[in-house]
Amino acid sequence: MTMLSSGNNSLEAAVNWVVEHEKDLDVDELPLVPANTKIEAPKAALTPEEVKQKAAELRERARKKKEEEERRMEREREKERIRVGKELLEAKRIEEDNERKRIMALRKAEKEEERRAREKIRQKLEEDKAERRRKLGLPPEDPATAKPVAPPKYLQSSLPIRPATKAEQMRECLRSLKQAHKDDDAKVKRAFQTLLTYIGNVAKTPSEEKFRKIRLSNQTFQDRVGSLQGGVQFLELCGFEKIEAGEFLFLPRGKVDVSVLNSAGSELNSAINNPFFGVL
Repeated sequence: MTMLSSGNNSLEAAVNWVVEHEKDLDVDELPLVPANTKIEAPKAALTPEEVKQKAAELRERARKKKEEEERRMEREREKERIRVGKELLEAKRIEEDNERKRIMALRKAEKEEERRAREKIRQKLEEDKAERRRKLGLPPEDPATAKPVAPPKYLQSSLPIRPATKAEQMRECLRSLKQAHKDDDAKVKRAFQTLLTYIGNVAKTPSEEKFRKIRLSNQTFQDRVGSLQGGVQFLELCGFEKIEAGEFLFLPRGKVDVSVLNSAGSELNSAINNPFFGVL
C-alpha cells in the first residue's frame, strides 16, 4: 500500500519514503485510492535478440512499402506509355490517310492532264485532216456527220467554283513555266530539277538556314530558276519570302510546312516524269 500511496514503483523507493515521512501525523492512515486506479507494471527492456527482430520487422515493412510504391509508379508509367502509343498510332493513321488523299489527287490531276493533252492532239489531227481535204480540193466534212463533242464536265457542273488549292496553284505555276519555254525542254527540266533540289534540302534538314536562304542575284540561280517565268513564284508558294529589299528569298524556320514541301515535291516529280505535262 505504501508503494501505491507514495507513487513509487520499487520497494527501496517506498522504504525511503516512509523514513522521510515517519513524523507526518497522517502517516499511519490508509490512503484513499480510486477503485478503478490501475497500476501499470514497468515495461521490461528489450533483449538484444528482440531488438534485432524488431529492426528486421521494420526493415521488412519499409521494403514492402517501397516495392508497393514502385509497382504503383510502374502501373502509372505503363498507362502513360499506352496513352502516348495510342496518340502516335492515331497521328500516324491521320498522316497516312492524308498521304493517300494527296496521292489520289495527284493521280487524278495527272489523268486530267493526259486527257487534255490527248484532246489537243485529237483537235490537231482534225485540223490537219481538214487542211488535207482543202488541198485535195475536197469539200469540208459535213458537220452533221461528225461526232458531236460533249462539253467538258467542268462546264456542265452547276456547283460553285472552289478556290484553287496550294497544290493546284503550284501545278499551274509549273505549267506556265513549261509553256513559256516550250521550245527548250532541257532548260525547263533543269529548272524543275533545281526547284526539286531546293525543296528537298529544306524538307530533309529544315534547321539549316543555308538551305532556306537564296540570294536572288546569284548567277546560277538566275540561269536555272530566277530568270524563268514562274520560278520565283513557285518558291513563294512553298513559303519563301523576299527579304532585305528583295535581295534574298528566305523561308523562316517557324514557317516550314513539311506537308506543303511534300506536295511541292510531288508536283515537281509529276512535271518531270509526265510526258503530257504542260502540253496545253
